[in-house]
Amino acid sequence: MAHPTAIVAYLALFASIGFLFLFANLVVGWLVRPKDPHTEKLEIYECGEPAIGSSFVQFDLRFYVVALVFIVFDAEVAFLFPSTTVFGKLTELGNSRVAVVSNEGTPALTENAKQIYQEMGIANPTLEGIVGAEKATSVEAAEAAIRGQSTETAPSFTWFALSEILVFFIILFVGFAYEWKTGAFEWVRSVSSTQTERAPPESEATKQYPVLSS
Repeated sequence: MAHPTAIVAYLALFASIGFLFLFANLVVGWLVRPKDPHTEKLEIYECGEPAIGSSFVQFDLRFYVVALVFIVFDAEVAFLFPSTTVFGKLTELGNSRVAVVSNEGTPALTENAKQIYQEMGIANPTLEGIVGAEKATSVEAAEAAIRGQSTETAPSFTWFALSEILVFFIILFVGFAYEWKTGAFEWVRSVSSTQTERAPPESEATKQYPVLSS
């Protein structure tokens, strides 16, 4: 474990490099960029349209609704990476083209295999701990055991990951259906249907004796 002083030193070094990088870019931009402070450029709003009214205005809430909906449905991709990553590692261990046992001297896991097992949650992977002491004495037996474990684990893990992904998508689909039903995806909502629904029912007297305008 790193010493607390070393951690503070690394953080200070990181902050110093970040500050110098930002300061250097600002100075270079200040020296290199052209300076033409004309009237239009000095205006508050530089998008080709004149600023009207005060800047303290209330933005339409539809901007925030669209942003929140985008974040919700965009963040779902991040939850799919762990399952696909682990499935890819199992597939790599079961691939006969990937060397998982080193035959130099005593049979042991290769650096690639150790890294794969560490990324899967095993802190200190050893060949004996993975395949057992009996099969760890032979390269062929150890490789066959590792590939067999991967082949046996991959189908069950596939169904487990698929089930979790489906549950996750069903929950998101409920939210999607709710947003669709409430009209959150419509930028300009229909007003005529709302007014028709809220219009008072026409009385029988009005139907039988309509009012004639002069």
